[in-house]
Amino acid sequence: MGNICRSPTAEAVMRHRLHLAGLAERITVDSAGTHNFHPGKAPDVRTQKHAALRGYDLAPLRARQVVDEDFERFDLILTMDWDNQSLTEALCPPEHLKKVRRLAEFFRQHSDTVVPDPYYGGPDDFERVLDLVEDGVEGLLAHCQRRLVGA
Repeated sequence: MGNICRSPTAEAVMRHRLHLAGLAERITVDSAGTHNFHPGKAPDVRTQKHAALRGYDLAPLRARQVVDEDFERFDLILTMDWDNQSLTEALCPPEHLKKVRRLAEFFRQHSDTVVPDPYYGGPDDFERVLDLVEDGVEGLLAHCQRRLVGA
């Protein structure tokens, strides 16, 4: 939504995993929110704290809202929940709708259908987001690797 919790977490985790896989130069990753609640702001301090405990640095990231160019620029536009999926689809030009998917579609270990918003929750909620995001990123990375091999 505001690009200060879930999306920057996913961006940082994906960047980290791409670096480890030697693919950081081949795949572009960015995050954005469906709402313009926190433009230019760093991720939530709780998000940063929990991510740092797992080795992810979110400090350089800044919130931004999805823009029209994102639908042209990126091969995938991943959302965290059904509300953001719907909002993103509403913003998306029809010819790019196939790019809009949920990160949960890439989960390998979890059966959740969304990554819940931890903003109003406690420490366990932020840890849960990290668990889900790490799972989704593993599946996403495998998906990207398959596409690169087929390219």
